[in-house]
Amino acid sequence: MSTSVKRVYGYLAEFKSASDLYKAAEKVRDAGFSKWDCYSPFPVHGLDHAMGLKRSILPWFVFFGGMTGFITAVVLAYSTQVAIYPTIVQAKPANIFTIPAFFPIMFELTILLSGFTTLFGLLALIQLPRLNHPLFASKQFHRATDDAFFIAIEARDPKFSAEGTSAFLTDIGGANLELVEDDSQ
Repeated sequence: MSTSVKRVYGYLAEFKSASDLYKAAEKVRDAGFSKWDCYSPFPVHGLDHAMGLKRSILPWFVFFGGMTGFITAVVLAYSTQVAIYPTIVQAKPANIFTIPAFFPIMFELTILLSGFTTLFGLLALIQLPRLNHPLFASKQFHRATDDAFFIAIEARDPKFSAEGTSAFLTDIGGANLELVEDDSQ
């Protein structure tokens, strides 16, 4: 008979309202925790600031993805329509001054690569797809999409200790404290 020891994911604490969640997030941030997150049934304005989150790097990815699309379109259109195979339509010149004819392809490739960069950059930054998360095994976490507000502090956080984190979450107003275990070993 084998007994499997489950790895602890962290603590999950429920808060009464969005305002309480916001105030608790500030306290968790000020306490120096780094591996934690807030869960709410709706967006809470300013919660990212209360959590101390930095601005995302995703806009830079999208900018460079769009620039790559634009430059690719210019090179592709110019090289095929002017340099390799000049297409003369109704005596219009085949040179750099025909660039307005390339605007549709430049626009489309800019948007296409910006969109793909947004999708795949976002998935990479938030580490998806992830088929299962330890919080899904929680008895109360399903309420995060309905009417409850939660903070989860992960065990891999350097400041995490079983007793200390539990007491801290209780002190800042957390209720229904639950130790979440990771079943996906």
